[in-house]
Amino acid sequence: MQSQSREADIASILDDLRRIVRELREASRSAERTLGVTAAQLFVLKMLAEAPTLSLSGLARRTSTHQSTVSVVVKRLVSARLVTRVTSATDARRVELAVTARGRALLKKAPLAAQERLIESIEQLPNTQRKALANGLRQVVTGMLLDQERPVMFFEEEEPQRERKTNSRASS
Repeated sequence: MQSQSREADIASILDDLRRIVRELREASRSAERTLGVTAAQLFVLKMLAEAPTLSLSGLARRTSTHQSTVSVVVKRLVSARLVTRVTSATDARRVELAVTARGRALLKKAPLAAQERLIESIEQLPNTQRKALANGLRQVVTGMLLDQERPVMFFEEEEPQRERKTNSRASS
C-alpha cells in the first residue's frame, strides 16, 4: 500500500510539473509568435514597466532572478529598443533601466505573463507550504546534481559562455 501511495505521489508531482512547464513553454511560444519577444523578455519588460526606472539589481529582485540572468534578458530588450539604459541623474555610477515608448506599445498588446501567474500562485501559498515547497524543490535539484547550475529564466536562451563550468560531481 505504501508503495502505491508513493508512486501516486510521484506521478502527481510529475504531472503538475509537466502542466507548469507546458504552460510556461506555450506562453513563451505565443509571446514570440504574437509579440516578437520571449516570455522571459515579456516578464522582465512588465516588471520594469511597473516602476519609472530601475537598476539592474532592483529588476533582479523584482523578477526573483539572479542579476546576471536578468542582465542577459535586458541586453536583448535594449537591442530590440524596448528598454533604455541611462545614467542616473542622482548617481553617475548607477545605470537605470526604463521601458521605451516602443516597449510600452508592445505591453499594451501583451497578455498576463505565465511567470507572473506562477509567482502569484506561490505567493498565495501559506508560509509553511511555501517553505516546504522551496525545501522540497531544493532537495530534488540537489539530488539531480543541479544545485551548482546557474538558473536562467524560463525558455530564455543563455548567452554562449567561453568557459562553462560543469558540475564536478556529475563528471566524477
